[in-house]
Amino acid sequence: MKYLIKFSYDGSNYAGFQTQKGFKTIQETMEEALTKINNGEKTHLIATGRTDKKVHALAQYAHVVIKVNITEKKLKRALNSNLPEDIHVIETKEVEEDFHARYQVKEKIYEYKMNLGEYNPIERNYIFQYNHELDLEKMKKAIKCFEGEHDFRAFVTENKEKENCVRTITYTNIERNQDILSITFKGTGFLRYQVRNMVGILIRVGEGKIAPEEVAKILESKDRTKSGKTAPAEGLYLVDVIYE
Repeated sequence: MKYLIKFSYDGSNYAGFQTQKGFKTIQETMEEALTKINNGEKTHLIATGRTDKKVHALAQYAHVVIKVNITEKKLKRALNSNLPEDIHVIETKEVEEDFHARYQVKEKIYEYKMNLGEYNPIERNYIFQYNHELDLEKMKKAIKCFEGEHDFRAFVTENKEKENCVRTITYTNIERNQDILSITFKGTGFLRYQVRNMVGILIRVGEGKIAPEEVAKILESKDRTKSGKTAPAEGLYLVDVIYE
């Protein structure tokens, strides 16, 4: 039977989602738990996509094929019994055999959190401790440049000369609650480091180092060298995934 698993995790102690030889990852940890449940048969987890080292997920999704006869509730219970406390299965749901957790995604929502106030050591793994003021009005103007369909090559860290970097961002938002700044992106898909690179350029705008209008020019340039530093991973969350 094929199941869709909805789960959350604290990425602080992992080298990202995707299995990497010699490193502790979310995927490997979950597959070890699934293999135990599946009578010792190696079980592969196929997720909506990967998150990087120290990135968190409020709602990540993946599908898996289980050969043993098990109900949705018992699978959830069994997984949580075999997973560490920093990974939690929220829901399991039986799906059709042709369902694919990655290819049937309609949109994803990411949120980036920053602390503009006093340094907080307790939250350092969960909120980027920027600890300075920013010009939010300029940032709000700049973020709108990302909405719509664009080639985001200028905001992808790796060399993407041959890869399709066209994506559509349907919604953006910047909101401040006391000292915590939340930056939200909703779109059809995101490339590696794309969200963190977009946040990085917004920080430069907020610092007054570049004008909001320059963001559109950098986007059009398709030149990664013009978009500046990548924002730290700790503040990034995969908030939700929307299916067709």
